[in-house]
Amino acid sequence: MIAKRWVRGAVGVVAVSGALVGVAGCETPPPPRAAPGPTGVPGPALRPPSPRPSSPRPSSARPSQPACPEGGVRLVEGDGDAAMGLRVAEVRLVNCGAQPYVLEGYPRLSLRDDGNQPVEVAVEHGAAGITTGVPNVDAPPEWLTLAPGQAASVAMVWRNLVTDFSAPAVSGRTVEIEPRSGAPLLSLRLARPVDLGNTGKLGLGPWRAVAP
Repeated sequence: MIAKRWVRGAVGVVAVSGALVGVAGCETPPPPRAAPGPTGVPGPALRPPSPRPSSPRPSSARPSQPACPEGGVRLVEGDGDAAMGLRVAEVRLVNCGAQPYVLEGYPRLSLRDDGNQPVEVAVEHGAAGITTGVPNVDAPPEWLTLAPGQAASVAMVWRNLVTDFSAPAVSGRTVEIEPRSGAPLLSLRLARPVDLGNTGKLGLGPWRAVAP
């Protein structure tokens, strides 16, 4: 009787052990361990892309004007025309000061060449002896008063002609003007030279008001 009881107990123990093993076998296996990181030297840290520079906005500021010369006026090269050796050009005088500027009659005018040497030229009032039918050159002189910002012009006429092959042709690259008697002398470098050939003659008109 004692032996049988022991066998049954053993069988019970075996059954219970088997059940535990079965239960253990049904458990979810643990997740695998994470793979180890790289063992090399780490590269530089990535930086976010830099923002693209914005295009500058167009400036609405006007280009600065040169300082107003002594006397309150400046010279500006005006329009010109050339046909069959006959030249007509104008020089403008702008009142850049703060006071009215009075002109009367003709300015005093002279020329200088590329080397800044005086050009020998006879400056005559009107177009006589050069051509005819140039209203701005042959107009009668008048009294003008330029308010600040207003302008007047003086016309020139000449011929680009060689009449004596023994005399060199000359050109005036710079014009010097005394706007009125006693006024400071003004100088202007011309884009289109006064190419006189060897005629040695220049016709000059009076000051004329320029329409705004």
